Amino acid sequence: MRMGRKITGGKYHKLRKRKLFENRNKENFTVLGETKTKALRVKGGNSKTILLRSNKANVLTKAGKMQRADIVNVVETPQNRFLARQNRLLKGAIIDTSLGKARITNRPTQEGQVNASLI
Repeated sequence: MRMGRKITGGKYHKLRKRKLFENRNKENFTVLGETKTKALRVKGGNSKTILLRSNKANVLTKAGKMQRADIVNVVETPQNRFLARQNRLLKGAIIDTSLGKARITNRPTQEGQVNASLI
């Protein structure tokens, strides 16, 4: 029996279309580059700022203060080593900044900024 077909060979038809909130958003990755953001409309009429490209990070120093630093390169990503080659900024990625090596502690794609802490 073929999938989506009745035993007689007829097709099964959907009862309704997919509603707007049931659609998935396009998967966005934050990449190293000149900072670029985008505002999305989300459920409830609210807006969410997503980060498409960034070259700055808010780095937590050893003294416990936040400093703005330039991102030089993505050194390593624990999820997938190929993402580091493409300079993708993800949570847990180790980046080389002007202050030293740091680990990204937030999800830049969801929050619209890059937060990191020095290693």
